[in-house]
Amino acid sequence: MQRTMLKSKLHRVRTTHSELDYEGSCAIDEALLEAADIREYQQIDIYNINNGERFTTYAIRAQRNTGIISVNGAAARKVSPGDLLIIASFATYSELELEKFNPQLIYVDNLNRIKDQRQAIPVQAA
Repeated sequence: MQRTMLKSKLHRVRTTHSELDYEGSCAIDEALLEAADIREYQQIDIYNINNGERFTTYAIRAQRNTGIISVNGAAARKVSPGDLLIIASFATYSELELEKFNPQLIYVDNLNRIKDQRQAIPVQAA
């Protein structure tokens, strides 16, 4: 059996740009791409915490250590500068691969600088 799992996420990154006339995609600071193991042109899902929008696009590289998160093209209508986003990537794993599976969870500060990296989400309490 194959299972599609959360491979990585950038949690609560702040949108720095929303460029309607730029080629469609999401530009992400190269340091954040590396930390989350997201490759340029890889499919990503974006969840906008501010307005509930959820959409799929692909990642492109933004200049390293700038904190840039720019949602471009048609998707720019779903995001405004300053919005908080969760950017997720997924992969399909076999049951054998899942024995060693750990997602890469990246948490940032208000300037999109990495403040924590984890491999599990705490259990939600009642």
